[in-house]
Amino acid sequence: MIPLMRNTFLNEYETKKELSEFILKADKLSMGDMCIKFEREFIKKQGRKYSVLFNSGSSANLALMQSLKNLGLLNTNDNVGFSSLTWPTNPMSILQVGCNPIPIDCDRYTLNVMSYNLKETLKKIKLKALFITNALGFVGDLDEIRNICDENNILLIEDNCESLGTELLYDKSGNFGLASSFSFFVAHHMSTIEGGMVCTDNEELMEMLIMVRSNGWDRNLNFKQQMKWRKKFNIKSEFDAKYTFYDIAYNFRPTEITGFLGLNQLKILDENIRTRQKNHLQLEEIVKENSELITLKHDHIKTISPFAFPVICKTPEIRNKYLTEFLGADIETRPVIAGNIQNQPFYKKYIKNIVNLPETEFVSSNGFYCGNYPDLLESELDIISSCLMNK
Repeated sequence: MIPLMRNTFLNEYETKKELSEFILKADKLSMGDMCIKFEREFIKKQGRKYSVLFNSGSSANLALMQSLKNLGLLNTNDNVGFSSLTWPTNPMSILQVGCNPIPIDCDRYTLNVMSYNLKETLKKIKLKALFITNALGFVGDLDEIRNICDENNILLIEDNCESLGTELLYDKSGNFGLASSFSFFVAHHMSTIEGGMVCTDNEELMEMLIMVRSNGWDRNLNFKQQMKWRKKFNIKSEFDAKYTFYDIAYNFRPTEITGFLGLNQLKILDENIRTRQKNHLQLEEIVKENSELITLKHDHIKTISPFAFPVICKTPEIRNKYLTEFLGADIETRPVIAGNIQNQPFYKKYIKNIVNLPETEFVSSNGFYCGNYPDLLESELDIISSCLMNK
């Protein structure tokens, strides 16, 4: 079988061996120095000022939305746009903080919200924020989307969980908005088993994220930040401060295992991304020759960091044919993320206004993906290539 992801980690044996040795020697395994080191190294790689590590990418999404709410940047019943082709924890986090999720259609040729999609939405409804998803290693025209958000006073945040390492002509994905979330789940670009991150250049937001991650207390803030909060709420002693909770928060703390694995996998991230891109471009050449399939556009992207290999067919009947081909070759497949998120049961339960999203519905009905990762063998790429041919 050709699975979606072969191993828990790249360099699986060496990583497990190093992890075992770390656990045996570690004085503590709850959140500590290794997590801080990983945050520092990750932010160097990403190129932003601050990063806060979480126990999952989904936790990172919710903590980010809650932090924006706590800071008054979002308020109850604000309209928050989101990419309709996305993972459920994006609209879920919007609902969980009491805002109104507004789905925005994507483009079938990029799998992402483009500036023209955003403009169409803004003709009908005003947005306070846009929580955009950079899907499957691809992105929209984020520079133009950022300009539109700036012109309309829309808060832009990015879910970059599937596009770690993707670079546009001007910057990396994840660096266009106020903040961005990342995921280090097993099947993602780098694995800490479970894990997530939020990056930002805003110090106030970073401070709130740290408190939201840990129950709402100030224990993980620096001394200056602690004094600010204690003075504001007249907390006079260290004894009282230890159990003072300043705002709505959660326990989304990672462990030292998360930090250790993050540092380990970060060392080989660049090589990982290069191989993923090479695999994609190799398979894409087969797609270009097949009139039944759509070739994704990425001329606005300098480096693609594919999460998987998407196959977008021109009709549902054609998709069924290729799914049968992949099944017969024992290649594991999945829908394109969660498809049109409006079709999901949780969404229909809480949102009664279902809107027409023709491009997202097209991708949802006509697309699927298979794995793309550095552990793929050339023989396996040949099998996938064969299944992509029009026979």
